[in-house]
This record gives sequence, structure tokens and C-alpha cells, in this order.
Amino acid sequence: MKKNLNFISRHLVAISVVILWLKTVIITWTQFDVTLNTWQDVLLLIMGPLGIIMILMGISFLFSKQVRPVIFIVAYFLISSLLYANLLYYRFYIDFVTVSVLLQLSNVGGLGPSTAELISPFDLLIIADIGVIIYLLIRMYRKNKTMHMPQKRNYAMTGLVSIALTFSIAMWNNPYLLTTGYDRDQMVQQIGLYNYQIVNLIDGLQAPLMKVAADEKVAIKTAEDVQPDGIRRSENFGLAQGKNLVLISLESTQNFVINKQINGEEITPFLNDLVKESFYFPNIYDQTAQGKTSDAEFMVDTGLYPLPSGSVNVRRPENHFESLPKVLKRTGDYKIFAFHGNDASFWNRDQMYQSLGYDHYFSKKDYKVTEENSVNYGIKDIPFLKQSLKKMNNLPEPFMAKLILMTNHFPFLLEDKDQFISPADTSVEVVNRYITTVNYQDKALEQFISSMKEKGLYENSIFVFYGDHYGISRKYEQGVHELLGQEQNPLNHLDLQKIPLIIHIPGQTGKEIKTVGGEIDIHATLLDLLGIPAEEHITLSRNLFTRNEEQPVVFRNGDIVTEKYASIDRKCYNKESGEVIETSACEKYLEIGRQELQLSDELIFGDLLRFVK
Repeated sequence: MKKNLNFISRHLVAISVVILWLKTVIITWTQFDVTLNTWQDVLLLIMGPLGIIMILMGISFLFSKQVRPVIFIVAYFLISSLLYANLLYYRFYIDFVTVSVLLQLSNVGGLGPSTAELISPFDLLIIADIGVIIYLLIRMYRKNKTMHMPQKRNYAMTGLVSIALTFSIAMWNNPYLLTTGYDRDQMVQQIGLYNYQIVNLIDGLQAPLMKVAADEKVAIKTAEDVQPDGIRRSENFGLAQGKNLVLISLESTQNFVINKQINGEEITPFLNDLVKESFYFPNIYDQTAQGKTSDAEFMVDTGLYPLPSGSVNVRRPENHFESLPKVLKRTGDYKIFAFHGNDASFWNRDQMYQSLGYDHYFSKKDYKVTEENSVNYGIKDIPFLKQSLKKMNNLPEPFMAKLILMTNHFPFLLEDKDQFISPADTSVEVVNRYITTVNYQDKALEQFISSMKEKGLYENSIFVFYGDHYGISRKYEQGVHELLGQEQNPLNHLDLQKIPLIIHIPGQTGKEIKTVGGEIDIHATLLDLLGIPAEEHITLSRNLFTRNEEQPVVFRNGDIVTEKYASIDRKCYNKESGEVIETSACEKYLEIGRQELQLSDELIFGDLLRFVK
């Protein structure tokens, strides 16, 4: 035993570094969606975490004359905690924790009530070593053994050289890596999880400087670059001019549920009937990032992309925006209202809505919320819409009313009395429950529209129903593939990112419009229908009635999709054949995507619209 303790005391630093390194490599390879296409990818997977782990663990002795046990174990614990936090977050969001997410942790819906869904027995292996290291330290110091310190110079040089090599190979492998830091999957795969966290921290510290450095000349130049080609007016221009605008955000609703049956029953019977007498867009993609519902709202309101990390609502709520509410107030004397049964401060909506030009926000305090009429994250959709309608009945017309539903939220919980359809029968319980909550939402919408007709608010309104973001993450997608009878592959995953967009104008003939577009395009499309020239406003949104098919749909991670092609994880696909083709076929669309995301970020981080009249 004495020999063993002597060995451990001499090599505990090295042992700890190796355990953390191996643990990180194994988890990155087995738990994150890593694709190894080249030998460089394999080398970076293995080498990426080593240098930064050495430097972080070295804090316990590099600046002192001996190893400081408390700092040593704190560093070990924090590195392991960061790894585990990213694992839990990735299991649901298929994304990595960023500094911005940590700062807005109270707004990250999904992890609170659903932690049990995300934890696996495998996780014990991730945290067991912390106890082992603490045990070894205690045994050593009980036997009056101290930790031997590695040779500082050699240790530090090894760590720094490893980091330098990692970044050099990564940049050789992907020259755009550091300029497209929003592609977190690629960043983590190329430079490692911990190096990425450092890069993200630096980006976060630089962001405030962009606002300080901005001036009117920069703003005017960026505004000119932003204005996209092809925001043409359609034959529907002004079709809903002067009407009340009712926006309904459908929580976690994906397009695959429309016109889909389970055991002979329609999942969304009301919406299925509604699409027959509405403009229905079946090829609209979710473009949200870490802000989820708040990102969806932001795109619809402003026609700009969400931020690469965190939410605009939290990071830039004081900015100047050329928003849909402000445009409506200038051109049509509209009053603007928002309705949501959650706390007013959730996603910082109380502050953000003021910046966007909302006149009043009806939040949780304005509703009668009880234990009986609530589930999961708050008041159920049926009582929420009933109570909201009573408030809408007294609004001055014309008005814009945005209603944000909540019941269809992960982990999709609903009492038996509110289940109007039987759960699905797949191997994934989350997917089975999802069917019941989507169906409940559909029932709530049916009752709401019926009541709108009774109150006399229906005929003079335009209704916009849109899914805010995906509901079933990649972790649970196998159940959806079973439901749809399809195989699990990248293009089918991409197809599941489609959200429903239904624009209903009473008295108008229904039409299915198969244009490939994104959530951001709702903004310009509504301006067109309301008779407001979108080309006169600074926006990256395209009118879905006239959208150029050569214009790609751009995702916040830099991927793109067009009528013919899709670029997913640096692979270019022919959508018709499903085959991987030469990346050159996608490159011009990827370049458009890089430019658009950069312009949008410049506008937001620099608050450039404050200079543009």
C-alpha cells in the first residue's frame, strides 16, 4: 500500500489529466454528434482536449511552489461539471452550453421539469472519478504524503504547444472556423469542448465593444448591404390591409403532424381543415438558435436572424429595432398587444417588448392561473385562449395581438382528462406523449376561432399560425421516424425541422404554397399582405409569395437548404437523390449564408439601427 501511495503522490497530476482527457474524448465521440471524415478529424478529436486540460489543472501549481490541493480538486470538479452540463444540454437541445446560456439559465425551458428524461445510468461513470480523486487525496494526506509537482516549464510548454497545434490543424482543416463561431458542432469537433468555451468567452467579451465602436457611417454601409434583392410585391399585396393581425405561436409544433393520422384519428383535425381555406406553407424551416421561442418571435417581429449564442431578448433588449409593431403603428394606427401565460420577465419579454414597440403585455399576473388549469410550464392552452379572448374583446381596432401557447412543451405532460387522442405507440415515450399535447393544442385553437366568430372579431382579422421551433430533438427522433415509416438519415432529420405556417384570411380561397423558406421570411410576407412595402425596410426576410428559389434558407449554425441542395455538417446533398455530392455545388449558397449571418450580427451587436432613419 505504501508503494502505491508513493506512486500516486508522484503521478496524481498526470493521472488526473489523463482521466479527464480520456473521459472527454470518449464522451465527445459517443454522446455528441461527431462526424470523422478525415484523419485530421480523428487527430483533433484525440488531441483537442489535452492541452487546455493541462493548463486548467496546472493552475493549481504553475504559479506557486507546490500543488495546492484545494485548487486542484476545484479545477477537476469544474472541468467535469462543465462536461456534464454540456452533455445534459446537448441531449435535448443538440447544442452546447455557452456563456450567454449560463447567464440566462433561468430562461432555458426544458431542463427543469424534464431532467429525469435526460439523465442516464451512464452518467455515473462521468462523475465517479471525482469521488475517486478526492478519496486518493484524503488517503495521501492521512499518510503525510504530498502531491509531487511536475516540472513546470516542460508541463506548461507541452500544454501550450498542444493547444497551438490543435488550432493550427483545425484552421487548416476549416479556414472559416473562427469566423463562423456560430457553428458550435464544428467548433467543438475541431478544437475541443473546453477550447471552444474559451473562444466563446472571448467572443462574449468582444461583443459590447462592437456597439461602442459603431458610428453612422458604419450603420449606413451595413444597412445598404443588408437590403436583400428580390423582396418583390406579390399579387396579394394589401390583401389584409387594415385588418386586425392575430399571431399565434404554436409551441414546439413541427409540420409532420399536419394531415397525419394515428390509428385512424387525425392529430390536428382543426388545422387540417383550416389549411384548406388558408395560405399554407409546408416547406418552412425552423431557424431558431439558443433563444428558441424568443428567437422565433424576434425573427417574425424584425426580419433579422437570432444571435449565435444566447437570446437577443436577454443580450440586446435595449437596442433600436425596425419591428413589425413599430411599422404597423406608423402606417396603420395599430395598437400592439402580447399575450403569454408565463412570468413577464421570462426571456426578458417585459423589457424586450417595450423596445419592439408593444403597447401592452398581458402576462401571468393578468390571468387566473390555478393548479387545476395548469400543467408543465403554466396555464393550459384552452383556459389561456379563453381568458385572452375576454381581453381581446375590449381592444381598440385595428390591433396586432400575439398569443404564445405553452402546453405542447417538452416533456409533453398532460392529464388523462385533457387527452382527446390516444398516445402514439412508438418505442419513444416522449414522442407518444407529444401526439396528445399537439392534439390538445389543436382543440384549443378550434375553440378559440369559434369564439372569435361569436365575438365578431373573426371577419376583420388575419390569423397567422406558426410553429415556433422543433419539439422532438434528435435524441428522440427515432420515434418520429417510426411514426412516419422512414429511415433515420440527415435529410429526413432536416425534413423534421419544418414548422407549419398557416395564414388565414376569412373569405379568401385556400392555396398551398410550396416555396422553400425560413421562419425569418414570415416578416416580409406579412408586410406584403398588410400592404406595407417590405423593400423600404431594413430586413433579411424574403416575401414567401415571390421568394427567389436560388436564395438559400440559412440556419444559425451556417447550414443551408435550397430547392435542390442541402448542406449539413459540411456535406452537400442532392435533395432529390439523397446522395452526398461535391461540396462545390453548395459553396455559393454557404457564402450567402455566411454574409447574411454576419450582417445580421453586425446590426444587432452594433445596435446600428439607432443611426438609420
